[in-house]
Parts: sequence; structure tokens; C-alpha cells
Amino acid sequence: MNMPSEPLPVVQPVQQETVVTGIAQKPTLIQRIFLGSDGVRVVWKVAIFLTLVIALRFAITFAFRLMHLHLRASEFTAHGAAIRDGLAFLVVLAATAIMAAIEKRSTGDYGLPLRGAFGLCFFEGLLWGFVAECATMFTLYFTGNVTFQGFDQQGKAALYYAVMWGIAFLMVAFFEESLFRGYPQYALAQRRGFWTAAIILSVVFGLAHLGNPGETWIGGLSAGLAGFALCVTLRLTGNLWFAVGMHASWDWAETYFFGVPDSGNPAVGHLLNTTLSGSKWMTGGSVGPEASVVELVVVSAAIGLLFLRFRNPQRFTAPLS
Repeated sequence: MNMPSEPLPVVQPVQQETVVTGIAQKPTLIQRIFLGSDGVRVVWKVAIFLTLVIALRFAITFAFRLMHLHLRASEFTAHGAAIRDGLAFLVVLAATAIMAAIEKRSTGDYGLPLRGAFGLCFFEGLLWGFVAECATMFTLYFTGNVTFQGFDQQGKAALYYAVMWGIAFLMVAFFEESLFRGYPQYALAQRRGFWTAAIILSVVFGLAHLGNPGETWIGGLSAGLAGFALCVTLRLTGNLWFAVGMHASWDWAETYFFGVPDSGNPAVGHLLNTTLSGSKWMTGGSVGPEASVVELVVVSAAIGLLFLRFRNPQRFTAPLS
């Protein structure tokens, strides 16, 4: 009797796998200097941004010279400040747009999104800046360090200078906020964290003010602290629109409304004739209230009040690479 035979097992041909063993190459010295674990190091990103700003500004200056156009830097006028800082803002905006294209992001990611432009946040910033400067000036007034001696401009002239200085300081605010709290703040925050970046750039902001005529170390410290306050508004609101409004109105109130020197610069065309008298520590002397210890106290108080105001903040987070 024939028994059914079991089927023979099918033997599959063994496929030989070729294992390629690659030897990891160590990064070169140049790669270690310029590249980190997440691409180009942040310090070089900021350096590229600043190089673009310098190159673009040089190009505009050269073009102006070819056209025989010159801006007088000796006089602190609304017209001159509006043009100078307006052009400076366009330069920073162009550099920011180039970095945004390189990093494949929107220019608005770096602090000035079109959505919300000149909205309630901006106008609240205007109010905060004006009130802060009033707090400084009226403290000096009630302590006998300031006297108001009538009006420097009236009628149509007063309105004209009010508008022109408003435009000028809006350009100043756009320029300085974009330069110090725009792309560099966002880039440094990626690597070092928001507050470390804010402290570094606020110190740089204060040191930059020391180049103004007659500026003192207290004035530089005050400017640096004000820069940190503006960083706080970025952190709490999520963008720079509040900071732009606060910065512009603070300078406008100091320079035009009260008519006192701004970082040592007396303005041509202002509303009130204000005389600073008494201790230089209190008034800031020829530098203006920016170099006053009163301003330091006011700015410190403003920082605390900002945290109370924005208890449910739209916290800023740096865009990831």
C-alpha cells in the first residue's frame, strides 16, 4: 500500500545583502565654527542680518550722494528725523525680508505682522508711553525740578509740529524696534531663550544711546531698561505693535509735548517751554529726563504694571528653524 508522500519543503534561494559600512567623517573646523546641531549657528544668522543692514544702508547713502542729496545731522528736526529713520526702517525691513526668505518664513513672523497693524494694541501702547513720560515730568514738577513757561508754538504751527514729530517718532520706533527687538531678538531667543536674548539686546540698546551727544551712563542705563520694558511688551502681547506705539508716544511726549531734550537732542519746534532746574540726578541735566533717576523708577514701575495688565498674555515664542 502506497503511503501519501509528504511534500518536500521548498528551499528559497538565499539573497545576499550587501552591507555598506560608511565611516563617519568628522566635521571640519569651518563646519564646527559655522554649523550647530540645528544648522547655521544663531550668532552667524544675526551677523548676516547686521551685514545686510550695513550694506543696504551704505548703498542708500551712496545713492543719495550721487544725487547730491544730503541730510543734516546737526539739527534735530521733525522733517530730518522722519526721513533718516524712515529710510533706516526700510533698510532693516529689507534685511528682515531677506532673512525671512532664507529661512522660508513670513516677514511678519519677526514682530510686525500685518494682521493687527495699528490696532487696539498699538493705540494702547501710545497711551502707555504718553502716561509714562507724564509721570516722569509731573514728578519733577511737584518736586520743584521743572517749571513750565508757556508755549513755544501755538495754533497751526503747534498742530503742524505735533503731526510732523508724530510721524518722525513713529519712524524712530519702527526702526529701533525692528533692529533691536525684531529679527535679532527672535533669532537669539531660539537658542538662548527669550529673557537671555532680551537682556543682551537691551544692554546693546543702552550702549548704543551712549553715542548721542552729551549722553551719560544713567541715560544709557535708562535707555537699556526702557528697551527691556519694550521686550516685556513683546513677550506679553506676542508682537511689536504695542512696543511701537509705546516707544513713539514716549519720545513724542518728551520731545514735542514737554519740549525737553531727548538723549541730549533739543528739538526744533515743540509745544511747551520747559525749564529743567535742580539736581542733575533728578532732571538729567542737558541730556534730559532720560538721564534722570526718576525715569529709572518710572520705567521699573511700568514693567511691573505691564505684568499686571497682561495677566492672560499672548506669549511670544520664537519661530523654530
